[in-house]
Amino acid sequence: MPESPIGIFDSGVGGLTVLKAIKKILPHENLIYFGDTARVPYGNRSPNTIIKYSVENARLLQKFNIKTLVVACNTSSSYALEILKEEFPFPVIGVVKPGAKLAVESSKSKRIGVIGTEATIKSGAYRKAILSLEPFATVFEKACPLFVPLIEEGWLSDKITELVAEKYLKELTEKEIDTLVLGCTHYPLIKDTIKKILKDNVTLIDSAMAVAEEVKRKLPHRKKNKSQGVVRILVSDKTPRFERIAKMIMGEDTLIEEVSLDSE
Repeated sequence: MPESPIGIFDSGVGGLTVLKAIKKILPHENLIYFGDTARVPYGNRSPNTIIKYSVENARLLQKFNIKTLVVACNTSSSYALEILKEEFPFPVIGVVKPGAKLAVESSKSKRIGVIGTEATIKSGAYRKAILSLEPFATVFEKACPLFVPLIEEGWLSDKITELVAEKYLKELTEKEIDTLVLGCTHYPLIKDTIKKILKDNVTLIDSAMAVAEEVKRKLPHRKKNKSQGVVRILVSDKTPRFERIAKMIMGEDTLIEEVSLDSE
């Protein structure tokens, strides 16, 4: 149905960057977001667990009669995307391919860095996607497992986060990359910290806007009513830290609802 919402899920608060980008490009569409805050982070889980959680999240959003699903979690996109496409009747859009495409288009030297969770980097999803678009690219990958817990803690510009970022990014700066893919939707929240450490000529790829454009292209039915779309934010555990960061991203009037996955 045209009035049905676009569903978006992530392991926690990071996917709100994708929600915000979709809202900007498609302001009339109804949007429903689910952050699996009770089970964040996904990046250190096994592939089977990541797939299980992703399917459960999609089933939860399916109950709201969504017309498209956006998998805002890079880890889920890396492991569960094809399974979700087979299992559900609506279009399913991930974040890896749009981000890889934007990285290839942005890089002049074709020396591209990718940072992400342990699971995302281990999957090689970004490497494969980048090389499928530009076979002569050189891709350097680095897992940054502490970033998500630091961001979920709300330490976005804390000295500890800066020190951790310096440690993680040192080897990538030595590789003389000119483009860095933020391969986790949480990472744009510490973009300023990452920029401090990288050289000025390094372009940061935040795939949120690229994903939003992809949603716009693939949306099966546009909402006919041109009134402002309704945005709902659901979580599996309503925590003060999620509320604090969500309001920072989406605005102070943001309302957050707790739901149970067990009630499916």
